[in-house]
Amino acid sequence: MSRIWITGFRGFELGIFNNKDPKRQVINLALQKLLRNEIEDGADWLITGGQMGIEQLAIEAALELKEAYPEFRVALMTPFKNFGSQWKEANQAALLKLKTQVDFTSSVSQLSYTSPQQLHDYQNFMLAHTEKAIIFYDEQAEESKARYDFLVAKKAAENANYELTVVDFDRLQEFADEYQESQREW
Repeated sequence: MSRIWITGFRGFELGIFNNKDPKRQVINLALQKLLRNEIEDGADWLITGGQMGIEQLAIEAALELKEAYPEFRVALMTPFKNFGSQWKEANQAALLKLKTQVDFTSSVSQLSYTSPQQLHDYQNFMLAHTEKAIIFYDEQAEESKARYDFLVAKKAAENANYELTVVDFDRLQEFADEYQESQREW
């Protein structure tokens, strides 16, 4: 069994505030390509969280690929019970919809948020239950919340048999160029 953790920038960090934003199509292209390659290399699970941004976009991309790869499974794990309950109603509804579409969903902590330790426990859970992380993050964006996941995954990759792929700004630009080229071909 091969399981992948995909995480990274939050939607607001990417400047994506609606479903029609062209950046969303570029990221979807990137996620589709990365996931397709992983599936063809033997990955059978995507395990990710429910954060708005890369995590939710990864779930959407994986669900789109299930038609071609019906054996591929998707798990949505949240760090704690009631995750997202403070979000706007539309964002809560989007998370709930994804939870109904994935193969498995649960919370690492069965308690509502009590402390930052739950976020550390979540990271440890993700590292223990996956063999590889794909993180959309650039070290130039130090203020990003994705930095914390990047640092723990980087440490795991340095100290153990854990694989880390980072999709940085340069790689995102390559995907954007590829997306633009594909649009011209239509």
